[in-house]
Amino acid sequence: MTETDPLDIFLVTLPGLEDALLAEARALDFRDAASVPGGVTLRGGWPEAWRANLMLRGASRVLVRVASFRAFHLAQLDKRARRVDWAALLRPDVPVRVEAACKGSRIYHDRAAAQRIARAIQDGAGAPVSAEAEVVVKARIQGDVCTISLDTSGEGLHKRGHKEAVGKAPMRETLAALFLRQCGYDGREPVVDPMCGSGTFVIEAAEIAAGLRPGRSRRFAFEHLATFDAGAFAAIKGPAPAPVGAAQPVAFGFDRDAGAIAMSRQNAARAGVEALTAFGEQAISDLTPPEGPPGLVIVNPPYGTRIGDSKGLVPLYGALGRTLRDRFAGWRVGLVTSEPSLAKATGLPFAPPGPPVPHGGVRIRLYATGAL
Repeated sequence: MTETDPLDIFLVTLPGLEDALLAEARALDFRDAASVPGGVTLRGGWPEAWRANLMLRGASRVLVRVASFRAFHLAQLDKRARRVDWAALLRPDVPVRVEAACKGSRIYHDRAAAQRIARAIQDGAGAPVSAEAEVVVKARIQGDVCTISLDTSGEGLHKRGHKEAVGKAPMRETLAALFLRQCGYDGREPVVDPMCGSGTFVIEAAEIAAGLRPGRSRRFAFEHLATFDAGAFAAIKGPAPAPVGAAQPVAFGFDRDAGAIAMSRQNAARAGVEALTAFGEQAISDLTPPEGPPGLVIVNPPYGTRIGDSKGLVPLYGALGRTLRDRFAGWRVGLVTSEPSLAKATGLPFAPPGPPVPHGGVRIRLYATGAL
């Protein structure tokens, strides 16, 4: 494979968010993008895989399919895995980890399948196999069809590279970005999070407003592949973004926890959006809109199965709803919760909620309003 050979690229996301990720991929001009269960497929050369890692806010990771074939038993898997041109994909000096998952196939032993593919890699590319390797080869054997992909991301893409401090039950950046998109946020209006925790919604919103690429501060597994061209990637990445200078804040975060506010400020500074964000320690009852036009209130309050008892949270949700109805005329609201009864307790005019999304052992939904 060369840089420009067409590849099958798979953008992984949480179930329920496929259409939101598809909208983002299309907005960034990725070719032949289509949603499928668990993610989005697209076509392109290796630079498109690099660009996806660098620019997509909602993808959890980016996989590139390198082989697909039928295999009815381990000997056949071994033989066909050896036909893959591993030397064109992997470097002999970079360790590799192989993960296999078997479902509904005559090959049913995950570990044995991974071992066969690992041997083919060692013999074909000379690459050492290590359980600690950053470069991962993923094999999925389903219905006797083996699909082999390279994980080009490495660490999950929610790890932007600049957020160190997190609080209880943090919202992943990728999830926050897709919820912001589902609420219609495009970076041109103010955002308020009245329970901001470590500042994920606020920082994502500020980065979007500043036009900052989410992967600008981190490295990726694809940089260790034989297919990587540092010069071509540097051209895609462009020069390092200039620091955001004196500017009016566009994203505002509040929390009763002084420690959460301190974490948020530190995270915003590391992300380079300190000038575009403002954080304050205050209760819901003290919340007021910032000066200027209305925008979006987005909030991920505690919900019973995660931090507190859901029945005990009804007064909190009720107070949030009253504050927003009384003081935030013209603003839209996005609320994330696992409990329909808590969303109802706000008294806010939510449209039917979005699809359930797995998060922290529960299934959450986004509840959104039009302008209040």
